[in-house]
Order: sequence, then C-alpha cells, then structure tokens
Amino acid sequence: HETNFSMAYSSHISWQNATSPVPMEVYPSLAFDSLFDNRGSRRNESILDRAREHAASLSRQVSAGDKAKLDEYMTSVREVEKRIERMRGGQQQAAERSAETGQALAAMSRPDNGLPEDIREHMQLMCDIVALAFQTDRTRVATLLLCRDISGLFYPFLDARNAHHSASHNDLSDEFERITRYYVSQFAYLAQRLDGMREGERSVLDNSCLLFVNNMWSGSKHDSTRVPLLMAGGLGGTIETGRVLEFGDRADEDRKLCSLYLSILHKMGVKADSFGDAESVLVEG
Repeated sequence: HETNFSMAYSSHISWQNATSPVPMEVYPSLAFDSLFDNRGSRRNESILDRAREHAASLSRQVSAGDKAKLDEYMTSVREVEKRIERMRGGQQQAAERSAETGQALAAMSRPDNGLPEDIREHMQLMCDIVALAFQTDRTRVATLLLCRDISGLFYPFLDARNAHHSASHNDLSDEFERITRYYVSQFAYLAQRLDGMREGERSVLDNSCLLFVNNMWSGSKHDSTRVPLLMAGGLGGTIETGRVLEFGDRADEDRKLCSLYLSILHKMGVKADSFGDAESVLVEG
C-alpha cells in the first residue's frame, strides 16, 4: 500500500497490541453463535428453546415490569435468531465449497462466500447483533467495521456508479455524499435500536457511548490532519449530548483522537494512564 503499512492496519479496528489485530467476524451467523456460546450440535437448536423452561420459571417470580423486560429480551433474541437461521445454510455451503475447491472464502464474491448479497441486509443485521449484545449484557464493548479502507464495495441502490474507494477521491461529489449519508444512517439505526431498549429508568443508549469515526477528512487530498466523528449516548450521564465541538484550531498535542479514547475509558471506570499516543484526556472546554 502507498503508506508502506500493512493492509492489516486498514482492515482491523480492534487490536490486542500494536502489531496483533483481534480477528474479526464477518459472518452474522458466527457472530451470533459466538455471542450466545452456540457451538457444535447446539447450532441447530433455538437459543430460546434451550432457555424457555428457565425463562418461564423466572417470569413467574418477578414483578410485572421485570416480566415485560424479560419478554422484550426474548422477542429481541428470537427476531435476530430467525434472520440468522436463513443465512446459516449459505455460510455452511460456502465453507464446504471452499474446502472442495481450495479457494479461500476471502477470494470469493457474494453470495458464493456465504455473505448476504445485499450489503444493506448484512450491515443492518450486524448492527442488530451489537444491539442485542448490549441489551442482554453479553458484552459491554464492541467494534464494528462496516467498510474497509480501499473498499471495492458498490452501491447500486444509491445510484452510485463508482466503487467506494474510487468515489472517495471525489469527496465533494453528490455520489460520495449519498454513500456517506448511507453510512451515517447505519449509525443512526444502531442508536435508535438502543434508544428503544429500556434499562431501568433509562434506555440502553443512555447508558452507552456510540462512536462513529472516519479515518480521513478528505479522500481527494488524502488529508487526515483532522477527522469527522459522531458520538451518541450519555454513558450513564457522564457525557453531555446535543453539542457540536470543534477542535481544529487546537495544537495537535491537544486534539489527539487517542485522548478522546482515553477520556471515554475514564468515564467507563477504566483509569488508564495512557492510550495509544495519548497520555492525557481530551479537554472539552
């Protein structure tokens, strides 16, 4: 690549350390199975069927409010599970096809590789899995990479003729604006899903922090001296929402993205001294 860095750095956003990326899961069915420990022969069973007896017993012992909450959990899991079931067969067939032909899944095109042919369906389902993970408290941290750098994705449903990366080199065009708006709509979709999930007196979104980040300000100029980002959620009341903050006039040392990450870590109760190249939190004022 022109930056002389490994493409691993543009294809992963979660890392164990500076040189070891966390393997990502692109298949919705496998992400769902990992979330709910759905292994071996259990993959052919409904998660709700396995938990039905326990859930029924619990439902008889809790308050009306908690019963409604339990029903909400069960409905959310089942709705996603039904969509996963439709995709599981395609993923398994793709794995068998890869073994027979010796062709790596990564070298196959959709839907031969077992991924949904319609990327809208794929992205929305991955957002739903993240929302479900937060709602059921299976995890409290998730990263979601919807598009890699130098992406060759096409968007015929947006009337975009160029692939994503090519379109990004004309970042003032109507075409690229439509692509960007589409990705922001996915962020909004996830936020709305979490906002509709109750958690005590608040919503799951109120108790979360969603961060939507691009790695470049201008694709036509390859300008990454500043980056646009969106945040949603109050993180349990620790983040003030409804604001536009501009850091472009600050010195580089005072507007590091890693300083923002360090700030979020502190608000989540992780008192780290540093993160990446930042040793101080981002000062908002």
